[in-house]
Amino acid sequence: MRGKLVFLGGLAAGFVLGSRAGRQTYDSLARTARKVKDSPGMQEAAGVVQAQASKLYEQGKGMAADKISSTRFGDKLLHPNGDHLTVNGARASSSASAGSAGTSG
Repeated sequence: MRGKLVFLGGLAAGFVLGSRAGRQTYDSLARTARKVKDSPGMQEAAGVVQAQASKLYEQGKGMAADKISSTRFGDKLLHPNGDHLTVNGARASSSASAGSAGTSG
């Protein structure tokens, strides 16, 4: 769909730039483009597309956060100060693990 719109936009631009008819043809084309852009059907379609894009963005963001949170990189990204480091699959605070490592009873 996007490819078709880009093609039609390029076609329109080429027509305007290559036209020998001049300003009248340009004005007619610009007027038609404004009518299409401002039509209720186009506005509704744009709203639907925007809603779908927002929904897909939120879903993708959630999926990416879920995937990355289970990796060491994700742990560092989500907890840059070092809290909640993963140690053998268990979560521990960096200060607690450092304090218990150096003590001898």
